[in-house]
Amino acid sequence: MTAITTGEAPLAALPTHVDTLIVGTGFAGLAAAHRILKGDRNADVILIERAGDVGGTWRDNTYPGAACDVPSNLYSFSFAPSPDWSNNYARQPEIFSYLQSVADDFGFRGRTLFDCELLGGRWDPQSSRWVVETSRGVISAKVLVAATGTLSNPSLPNVPGLADFSGTMFHSATWDHSFDPTGKRIAVVGTGASAIQFVPELARSAAHLTVLQRTPAWIIPRLDRPVGKLERALYRMLPSTQKLARGGLYLYREAYVVALAKFTFLLPLFKLLAMSQLRRQVKDPVLRKKLTPKFTIGCKRMLLSNTWLPTLARPDVNLVDHGVSAVTADGVVDSSGVEHKVDAVIFGTGFTATEPPVAKVLHGTDGRSLADIWDGSPNAYRGTTVHGFPNLFLMYGPNTNLGHSSIVYMLESQANYISSALQQMGDRKVFSINVNRSSQDFYNSAIDEGLDGTVWNSGGCSSWYFDKNGRNSVMWPTFTWGFRQLLRTADLSDYEVKTSETPRDAEVSVSHAQESESA
Repeated sequence: MTAITTGEAPLAALPTHVDTLIVGTGFAGLAAAHRILKGDRNADVILIERAGDVGGTWRDNTYPGAACDVPSNLYSFSFAPSPDWSNNYARQPEIFSYLQSVADDFGFRGRTLFDCELLGGRWDPQSSRWVVETSRGVISAKVLVAATGTLSNPSLPNVPGLADFSGTMFHSATWDHSFDPTGKRIAVVGTGASAIQFVPELARSAAHLTVLQRTPAWIIPRLDRPVGKLERALYRMLPSTQKLARGGLYLYREAYVVALAKFTFLLPLFKLLAMSQLRRQVKDPVLRKKLTPKFTIGCKRMLLSNTWLPTLARPDVNLVDHGVSAVTADGVVDSSGVEHKVDAVIFGTGFTATEPPVAKVLHGTDGRSLADIWDGSPNAYRGTTVHGFPNLFLMYGPNTNLGHSSIVYMLESQANYISSALQQMGDRKVFSINVNRSSQDFYNSAIDEGLDGTVWNSGGCSSWYFDKNGRNSVMWPTFTWGFRQLLRTADLSDYEVKTSETPRDAEVSVSHAQESESA
């Protein structure tokens, strides 16, 4: 496909008005921008980004060993395949560089205002527009696309003493690169997807590691390999071969759904693989017991690593099968009451995935925030639109996450839906669309029914997939091609459609917001 170019220099200032405003420039924001501009090369679209560069989570998460657990040929845009991946599973610097290249090649930088943070947004019914407050000013947008992701705000445990620790302390998502682990005693809190990558790196130079684990994870082999020069050359000369490889990877990963969501009696096959690796890499039966989960494999995301288990078996690494209950000046206290004195504490405790911060600052037709409307249980129509929030589209919205494949596929599906909606709005002179409450409720009832019986709901684990009300508001319940088909086009009969605008001009709303801000 021919790249869309608008010049390399990013925006210098925030305009007063825009047709479509995209918040965020990670995979989600760039996918939305590309598909909207593919549908209309002259579309009035800008992006805002709170940081100084594109990249989202792959810009921010720079901890040692950071890498993707989905093969590179699948964890990339279909419209921008790269023949240059160095490994089957790309590392963070390479993925970040890839997103930078996509932004450059398709001209997205020229449409982006960096160092511009979303502070709030409210729907103005008189102008049928969003009035959006940012750290760089106020802008009125006909359409607002929230592409802020779910892995953008680190979550710290709510325990006493966080401010009392005298040593170095940080979250893996905000890695302190001035910290030298050499010769240090380090406590790591958490044993999830990030920890299994950075703990083996820390163990190379730290004097001693104390790893606090609430529950163990199922670990399966990471089938990584370098991508050879001949293979990369073949992808360059015959792009169809890379497309074929991508298709094969997609079908292979989709096959996981058969066991995870359809026929869970097949999951013991995955357990055999995980237990074989555990027995091979951990000889101590006591440690092996600590590392054997009690829940069904697949209930939480299966983690891929060849180095995590051998690291925990080292004599200078102590696995504590208790969570953290407090932080002291000298270390951490586990939930059994034992204090572990250390020089540094590193949290690998994930993100506020079911409570995205953007939901607290966007206010809909009745003045209430998205967070207030959801009341702890996020839900949306097709994971993308919410009743009472006209012309708002959520990328990576509720029930769009996967436990087996590439989220990029889901994001491109949502981008297709948004582009379809915008094209129809333009063709029919529509000012606003607001999804019907009945459509949204019916859709989410079907999602809940689809999740019943899947390993995510019935596997006996406590995971971040469940919100505070006990609903699985995170996972997509079946094959991803079903989501792609469902979001291929937007059906405006599912929406309350406004085709006439009130006399008040949008500029009045922006001016009023600016006056209020000054006051």
